[in-house]
Amino acid sequence: MTVIPASERVKPKLGRDDWVMRSFIAVIGVYLVVTLAFPLYAMLSKSLSTFQFDLTQFELQIDKGDGWSDTISVKQLNDKIGKYSSAELNTSSDGRLPIVSMLPDFSFRGKTKYRLRNVGDKSFFIHGSEQILGTKWHEYSSNEFRRVMLRPIKSIGFGNFIQYFSTPALFNSISNSLFIAFISTIITISLAFTFSYALARSKMRGKGIFKIIAMMPILVPSLLPGIALVYLFGNQGMIKGLMGGYSIYGPIGIVIGSVFFTFPHAMIIIQTALSISDARLYEASDALGASKFKTFMTVTLPGARYGLISAAFVVFNLVITDFGLPKVIGGQYNVLAVDIYKQVIGQQNFEMGAVVSVVLLIPAMFAFGVDRMVQAKQVAMLSASSVPYQPKPNKRFDRTMLAYCLLIAGFIITIIGVCQYAALVKFWPYDLTFSLTNYDFDLMDGGGWGSFYNSLKLAIMVAIIGTVVVFTGAYMVEKVPGFGAGRTTFQFLAMLPMAIPGMVLGLAYIFFFNNPSNPVNFIYGTMAILVVCTVTHFYTVSHLTALTALKQMDKEFESVSASLKQPFYKLFARVTVPVCLPAILDISIYLFVNAMTTVSALIFLYSPDTTLASIAMLNMDDAGDIAPAAAMGMMIFYANATARTLHAWASKGIYKTTQAWRTR
Repeated sequence: MTVIPASERVKPKLGRDDWVMRSFIAVIGVYLVVTLAFPLYAMLSKSLSTFQFDLTQFELQIDKGDGWSDTISVKQLNDKIGKYSSAELNTSSDGRLPIVSMLPDFSFRGKTKYRLRNVGDKSFFIHGSEQILGTKWHEYSSNEFRRVMLRPIKSIGFGNFIQYFSTPALFNSISNSLFIAFISTIITISLAFTFSYALARSKMRGKGIFKIIAMMPILVPSLLPGIALVYLFGNQGMIKGLMGGYSIYGPIGIVIGSVFFTFPHAMIIIQTALSISDARLYEASDALGASKFKTFMTVTLPGARYGLISAAFVVFNLVITDFGLPKVIGGQYNVLAVDIYKQVIGQQNFEMGAVVSVVLLIPAMFAFGVDRMVQAKQVAMLSASSVPYQPKPNKRFDRTMLAYCLLIAGFIITIIGVCQYAALVKFWPYDLTFSLTNYDFDLMDGGGWGSFYNSLKLAIMVAIIGTVVVFTGAYMVEKVPGFGAGRTTFQFLAMLPMAIPGMVLGLAYIFFFNNPSNPVNFIYGTMAILVVCTVTHFYTVSHLTALTALKQMDKEFESVSASLKQPFYKLFARVTVPVCLPAILDISIYLFVNAMTTVSALIFLYSPDTTLASIAMLNMDDAGDIAPAAAMGMMIFYANATARTLHAWASKGIYKTTQAWRTR
């Protein structure tokens, strides 16, 4: 066979459809660059920006009525009275230093006059709102001089990181976060594996109900288990005696709450891994006379190991990046996500907030990278000749698994039930009569019922816009011929959001979109930026769901369409969308639920007009209105449960209408 050199090969001519599809990829790729890459770059730049008052860059003269004194640098003035140390001169980009603080005998009513000038080109000071540049002397009366403020000089370096790692209180947050994530992961994986094993390997009754209950934590914000634990084990908790003298406020509460909200994520992955087990391996084990324990250790665990590892890293990532739960029940136990909030909201130190964000980004991206490698190996293990495993009845084993599943289901129902009970009680623990007073959100801090309606509006917009953007992008990248470099770049951008913690993304949006020179600055503080941030934050899982559905379609559809000279959009509208409609609905409900429950990504971006239900919960909890916060959490739960029910009903009807070909 003659091999044609690459230089002599004729490349197929691109048609109109090819150019249109590539244009779609480019447009959505630009969207991901603007909403993800640019903000992250802005955040990284902020973390490397250090600001310090260089007092040698300012010179001063004083006239007390007997003529101007000799020129003295402001540094000499400060050294003379020992007002500010070198560490105290470190500040943020918005730092201002009143020069009169270094003049012990200053009086704004005095007759003394002052002259001030900059020495270097980089330094400047302000008088009121006027920025003073250059080395020219500027003269002020005592009354005018009190309004003079020195501004810091910006430099690029690792000074902020050095300061962070040299501050024990801040550095301890790293070890605290890793400890919480590690312990929570071990407990969650152990519980989720046993639960999944019961569903996949037993013949117990009620599997469908247990699956529904196990998925309930996904429908609530991570703050809700924290509130429930306060009512159960707090200072005035229902069963606080069970704590044995330990406090629920701190690592114990964070771990219990983390297990609650990460359990369904681990269960889904592990159950999938167990469901693809090959029955032939178990038959061979029985034929060789292996015990059940040995079969479990040599067949079951090795077969599910990739699922276990993947679930472990997913749980680890969820716990270490969560903000809501440790904020509610963490007490004085600092973790990285809460540190970001404290630095930005509490101290207005955006540079240090960016530093903590970069630190948080490292373990999150590491966990994501390992998870992706594990999933790739798990797919490679599938065999076309595999025989699905069918469990056999075993009364003793089935009853044991049923008891265990009842215990887990009871834990989940208890957490949600306690919140509902707290929301209906007038004033715990003094007035236990039932009332709807806690649902009168308009009388509470947090935004009132408008916050809940804003969340519904956000969730609907995210579900519609996000589904269109994600599915269109996935279709183009999967079906466009050639264009290898563009598709690879797009796939990288599409996978990146899953590795970015919500707190990091939200803070990055402040640095990028709040810049007045940014042409899209106009969306800052509006519902639009909340929609953009939420779609971007949850882009990856939606993209993978769409790709999975599209890969099931034979490529012959495109070949037939091209031979009939039909444009790609007709094939897309008449064939692809109907066939993939179940997956499209899955994407939309996934985006809806996450938009209703997310806190971390939007905590920095909302405005008084765009407060959300999950953020209202946080604000009410901060204000001491814990019962109304629980009531708002239950409203989120009921909204998501209703949406899930409608989704299941619609999916069932659509599946019968559009997927009948699968059973022929």
